Amino acid sequence: MATKHERILEHIEKLDIGHKISVRQIARELGVSEGTAYRAIKDAEVKGLVSTVERVGTVRIEKKNRAEIERLTFAEVVNIVDGHVLGGKAGLHKTLNRFVIGAMKLEAMIRYVEPGNLLIVGNRDNAHRISLERGAAVLITGGFEATDQVKDLADRLELPVISCTYDTFTVAAMINRAIYDRLIKKEILLVEDMLSPDQPPEFLKLTDTIARFHDSVRETRHSRYPVVDDQGKLHGMITAKDVVGHPSEERVERVMTKNPITVTPLTSLAAAAHEMVWEGIELLPVVNGQHQLLGVISRQDVIKSLQYMQKQPQVGETINDLIFRGFEEVREKNGELVYRGMVTPQMTDPLGTLSTGVLTSLITEAAYRRLRRQHRGDMVADNLTLYLLKPVQLEQELTIVPRLIDMGRKTGKVDLEVFHGGQVVAKALVTAQLIER
Repeated sequence: MATKHERILEHIEKLDIGHKISVRQIARELGVSEGTAYRAIKDAEVKGLVSTVERVGTVRIEKKNRAEIERLTFAEVVNIVDGHVLGGKAGLHKTLNRFVIGAMKLEAMIRYVEPGNLLIVGNRDNAHRISLERGAAVLITGGFEATDQVKDLADRLELPVISCTYDTFTVAAMINRAIYDRLIKKEILLVEDMLSPDQPPEFLKLTDTIARFHDSVRETRHSRYPVVDDQGKLHGMITAKDVVGHPSEERVERVMTKNPITVTPLTSLAAAAHEMVWEGIELLPVVNGQHQLLGVISRQDVIKSLQYMQKQPQVGETINDLIFRGFEEVREKNGELVYRGMVTPQMTDPLGTLSTGVLTSLITEAAYRRLRRQHRGDMVADNLTLYLLKPVQLEQELTIVPRLIDMGRKTGKVDLEVFHGGQVVAKALVTAQLIER
């Protein structure tokens, strides 16, 4: 039997795209408390089923596939630019294909406006109207309003007209940054990317006996199982090691490992892999917000997925990529490998000296690159000790010298020194967990 939370989510999924949702309305229609309705709506927002827009409310939107994650809805644009909707609220769930900046004459500008676009423009009433007629939404910069005629047209065509106080350049930069961030997120594998809805996980129930465990091992060839109650809520994990020496009629509830480590569908695969290596776990249960079992992932599956990801072209650059971009790898005369680069304005704090956070990123990235010369797999830092720190000025050259101290099957240690003008300005020790490919 479905819980109240699940019933609300099912109800929301059945609503038409663009339908407005409120806590009171859900509570009244389904006969639940407003607290239960609020928690379910927030969960629906996390799942990408609804979006909340200031001064508009919560609307049902179409859940995006991973392939389309970089496409923004107009509702998300409203939140990004801190705007408010003047008209066409029914179209907030729609996605924009690209945005067009209206900084040219009307005749020239209209050639670039197509259905699904977003025209970014100031207080040009004719441009607003023609853009809507051509199937494009409008974002008015500078805090200007739209005419009543444009608002009525937007409502009729279900195309949003949004107003914000920022200038055109700032708005374009904010939207572009949001799309770029989405591209990076698209490249990060999550646990949900591994789960197959067509293959429900093998599990045992609290009331099952150890004899049932042995039957499952013979049937499935697996030796580890999550243990759930009648509602599908996870209570523990049981392995072949747990049942040794126990009679076959004893219930698995008595011998299982309670409160096991779990992950959610939105956990990154890298985090899941680190957890499995660190804790020595072969199988991780995947649960939802109510701790109900959704599936399981094995260490082997995680490693295979990470291997596949390494072969894919990367679209977006992370902040670490940007920080380390100006550093080159150099082989010194004594054969030592070092990384050399300049302190740029973006790397400094308000006083003009190298930011501690940036220095930490430089050190960990240099450590990773040194470890990758010995280990071709992935790695996650689990300890960073920074035990000397001196200020470094803007536009000064840094030399990072990473020295490999220890390399095992599961961990690696790198000692690093950072030099400026022949003087040591930082020392650090990085320990990383290694994930075999």
